[in-house]
Amino acid sequence: MGYTIAEKIFNAHRIDSPTQHIHVLRLDAVFCHEITTPIAILDLMKKGKDRVFDSSRIKVVIDHVSPAKDSKTAQQGKILREWARRHGIKDFFDIGRNGVCHAIFPEKGFVRPGYTIIMGDSHTCTHGAFGAFAAGVGSTDLEVAILKGVCAFRTPQTMKIRLTGQLPDGVFAKDVILSIISKIGVGGATNMIIEFTGPVIAAMSMESRMTLCNMAVEAGGTSGICYPDMTTVEYLWPFIQGDYKDKKSALEDYTRWISDPDARYEKIVDMDVSELEPVATFGYKPDQVKTVREMSGTPVDQIYIGSCTNGRIEDLRVAARVLRGKKIHDTVRAILAPATPGVYQAALDEGLIKIFMDAGFCVTNPTCGACLGMSNGVLAPGETCAATTNRNFQGRMGEGGMVHLMSPATAAATAIAGSIANSELYRGR
Repeated sequence: MGYTIAEKIFNAHRIDSPTQHIHVLRLDAVFCHEITTPIAILDLMKKGKDRVFDSSRIKVVIDHVSPAKDSKTAQQGKILREWARRHGIKDFFDIGRNGVCHAIFPEKGFVRPGYTIIMGDSHTCTHGAFGAFAAGVGSTDLEVAILKGVCAFRTPQTMKIRLTGQLPDGVFAKDVILSIISKIGVGGATNMIIEFTGPVIAAMSMESRMTLCNMAVEAGGTSGICYPDMTTVEYLWPFIQGDYKDKKSALEDYTRWISDPDARYEKIVDMDVSELEPVATFGYKPDQVKTVREMSGTPVDQIYIGSCTNGRIEDLRVAARVLRGKKIHDTVRAILAPATPGVYQAALDEGLIKIFMDAGFCVTNPTCGACLGMSNGVLAPGETCAATTNRNFQGRMGEGGMVHLMSPATAAATAIAGSIANSELYRGR
């Protein structure tokens, strides 16, 4: 019997198996940010183990509250900053050079097919878009990873989701993943890796694949994962061209990670996307999903475009297409947070920032702040936000606030209408 991509990665990185179902894996990268890592740093210091396994394989960013909003968040940044300097961690992205972790680390070329990656952040699963095994972990596992460069995982079980058909115009990766979660449920992939396959995935950009994998955890998944292909090679080529004689050679190497035809899956879900419509969430769980058509006219107070799910240049381009020459409704406020300085600069160069500002958007620096209700866009009790983020549980963006998850195109159209609305890019029903 053959192996899935996750099993191949486990087999290549396994150091030990203390039990039949527990496997200790060597890590290729440990990602860190200022919310969860300081806890691990302080505990290691308390234990007299203030060391790192390999400073070149640890990547660090301040991104959740950027810049700091109070003394507590300033202290979190200070702990991380001093730790990075103390251990010579060169890949540290401080204020001004920083961005949303799951956007800036791939942008810098730190994710490769076949890699094992952990971070103290549940949306680490984003990086599976490159054909890597990437998972969020707790503080104890993060400490071990920082100190020893290893992490223990259960035997991987994989759910294959095979997407066929062709996406209608105006329907995007965010609509696809929300539709998948509504189909399998918030616990549908618990303790499993979601393998996204099929011609629809093959036609997607890396940005769109990251959107899918980013929300695998919202269905309970440990990680999302896509097969590496020429799209992956093209994205990574600036970082890997010294390792391969040409792109074809890189593709041949990366192809070894693709699942075997006779690999075993816990579950296989087939989904034809040809009839999908733009969708949005309506309750406090990501599987509570309706079509935008059904939710049309639902009032909102705030629109937020950004986050590790939909803050990349592809997302800004789509939203700008909808906003060009238009103004946001006078009953709403709208916020744009490009995910990285690179995205911000590209949006400036392409004239997108001007489109957003002319429409009435507040444009902020790269930050995760609004997504988890910490800064730069927190809701008041009773307020509602149309957001391109990934979580909508009660109080996520502020105590007593409601979040409707949707694509950048729908968020932009909603900003113009002042209530949930389909964009003119969708010409369906």
